[in-house]
Amino acid sequence: MSDVSLWDRLEPLLPTVERPSRYIDHEYNARHVDFSSDCSTAPEPVYRAALLYPDTYEIGQANQAIAILYDAIWRLEDCVAERVFLPWIDLAQLMREQGIPLFSLESCSSVAGFDFLGITLSHELAATNVLEALDLAGIPLHADERKGLTPLIVGGGPVAYNPEPIAAFFDAFVIGEGEEVISELIAVHRRCIEEGLSRSELFVQLAHIPGVYVPSLYAPDETGALLPLGQGIPSRISKRIVGNLDSWPIITDVIVPYAEVSHDRLTVEVLRGCARGCRFCQAGMTGRPVRERRVDTIVSAVSEGLACTGFDEVSLTSLSTTDHSRIEELLRRLNGVLEGTSVGISLPSQRLDAFGIDMAHLVAGQRRAGLTFAPEAGTQRLRDSINKNVSDGDVLDAVTRAFEAGWRRCKLYFMLGLPSERDEDVLGIVELANRAYAAAKEAVADDQRSKVRMSVSVSVFVPKAQTPFQWEGQPTLEEIERRVTLLRSARLHKGIDLHWHDPAASRIEAALARAGRDGSTLIEAAFRSGATFDAWSERFDATAWERAAVLAGKDLAEMAERNFEVNEPLPWGHISAGLDARWLARERARALAGETTADCSFADCSACGVCDATGASNDLAGERRG
Repeated sequence: MSDVSLWDRLEPLLPTVERPSRYIDHEYNARHVDFSSDCSTAPEPVYRAALLYPDTYEIGQANQAIAILYDAIWRLEDCVAERVFLPWIDLAQLMREQGIPLFSLESCSSVAGFDFLGITLSHELAATNVLEALDLAGIPLHADERKGLTPLIVGGGPVAYNPEPIAAFFDAFVIGEGEEVISELIAVHRRCIEEGLSRSELFVQLAHIPGVYVPSLYAPDETGALLPLGQGIPSRISKRIVGNLDSWPIITDVIVPYAEVSHDRLTVEVLRGCARGCRFCQAGMTGRPVRERRVDTIVSAVSEGLACTGFDEVSLTSLSTTDHSRIEELLRRLNGVLEGTSVGISLPSQRLDAFGIDMAHLVAGQRRAGLTFAPEAGTQRLRDSINKNVSDGDVLDAVTRAFEAGWRRCKLYFMLGLPSERDEDVLGIVELANRAYAAAKEAVADDQRSKVRMSVSVSVFVPKAQTPFQWEGQPTLEEIERRVTLLRSARLHKGIDLHWHDPAASRIEAALARAGRDGSTLIEAAFRSGATFDAWSERFDATAWERAAVLAGKDLAEMAERNFEVNEPLPWGHISAGLDARWLARERARALAGETTADCSFADCSACGVCDATGASNDLAGERRG
């Protein structure tokens, strides 16, 4: 039952904090069950799940994984799901002073009272936020300190492909996609509760669910490899995927927030996976194989979603939306459906070729706000090494066509610190950006040239698990800072805005992405040193992490910069994204040789192993267009 006094204690605090709309609930399409003790007609559900995104409401409410799992749990018999977001530091301080625990949004119930707490792990810098959430909830940080079967703390998301640095804080992880496995996990948990089993018995039962990893059932051998502790426990945990996306409905009655959130629009997922094979990209590697939704499904979902929400923009989301094999037909049909409605369509990811620009033109109408392209590297040599199969000509042609078609703003994304990067590659970023800016100016009429805007955004390479670059260390912090200085001092046109990611934050991200179980001591020490919201530039405190490293006896530089040998055990070696380790090693060798590998959804199979491992294969709605 809900603590009926919790809202009464919380509400007086809201006028004193930033953005109180983060905490008030009752948005359009939010789902509720009345838990109040005086409501005798409302059936009390048997099982209650809380879904936590460990960041603020405006970041987490836009997360599609939360929306998908929220819907999936509500579809289960006698189950409800509620959302939980991390309060900003002002309210968190007041909650601690007033003894108010972390609460769910829908019923303002204490999170510790739920049966299940699922935590979405989108990036490594959220690690201290996870501890902040558990601490605010009054839940022991370490899994081995918890008693009883509830709440069961389960993590999932991209970070789960190397869960070891945070494994001490979780009871279990879901590896891969969650729509199907969540019902199996909840069913086992409910049965164990009903039968009165112990935590250790529950964990064994959970470990037999494909795609579920239970850290307490594994321990390192003398080489450092993690091995199962009992018979029947799988030695490798393979990811779960949904083979046919159309077997799961697109969520159309999405929650409409009161306040502005990131991606404040209707989002419709059109495909999953990407086989282009960028060697630094964890999402592209772990998302394989490519699975497309059918055009009829997408068009129907857009119409229903707009009717259910009132949004005036729909975003067709995926890792590479214009790679959908029937994207042109899809966009033309949507334009027909939406004609006269003033509803706009956006494509968050854009191909660097003429076809991609044609598609952007098809959806833009009069809304030519800006386009984003990602060359990633400044020279062809380095782009070949990372398997980014675009040329300088592709970039310049795309910019020219875009500005000829009416766009006046463009953003170019690059990376610093990629394996084999040289100074000429860094300077190549400036050269390519200058050429693109000149092409944009040349493509517009004289009276429009003052309106041309271009920005260059540079992130720092972070080696991630399950990629061909998983063995590579990050360059030293001093070297990254030198390359940033080199980039800034080069003759970038004064009309181009340059932005770069904080190298110190990227070093922490790399250290956590590559750590083993001993990384938990660093994370906890950082949390105790005051580190939270590390992904927010205004909140990131490098000195807190440096203090934590001293307290935990860790060397941040060694953690981030170490090169792994191809044949040595990796901290995440027992977690499988379905990729053959030999294929990953071959891709690494091809990178060092500057050789590219074709996209298997356009060309022949490259034998990555995913189709055999998952029992699925590329599922296209039509023929791919190159």
